[in-house]
Amino acid sequence: MSNPILATETFCFTKEQRLLTPAAFREVFDAPERKLHQSHLMAFVRSNTLEQPRVGMAITKRKVPTAVSRNLVKRLIRESFRKQADNLENKDIVFIVKKSIKGLENKELIKEINNIFKKIEKK
Repeated sequence: MSNPILATETFCFTKEQRLLTPAAFREVFDAPERKLHQSHLMAFVRSNTLEQPRVGMAITKRKVPTAVSRNLVKRLIRESFRKQADNLENKDIVFIVKKSIKGLENKELIKEINNIFKKIEKK
């Protein structure tokens, strides 16, 4: 008898789903296949040879001055990626903040993140 809990797919954010090295980020920044823009966010997208999509974030102190805010942005991006990773092809995605998100509601930020993921899915 199989255990139904083990049979269900986990939706964790694994180390294999992250862009970790500077070389991996450089590959995406140097030759992106697509650049997706929203009012506050931008994503660089490039195909990879792996079996899964990966995500990275370059969130600078200049655009998002407080650590709490930077961590919130990262957490929202990771959560959206985690939920939608099954719908994405084998892509490397790097998010950057284009302009300050000061005063931006969480709902608006989540909407921008999800819009970028929808654009990636359509292609």
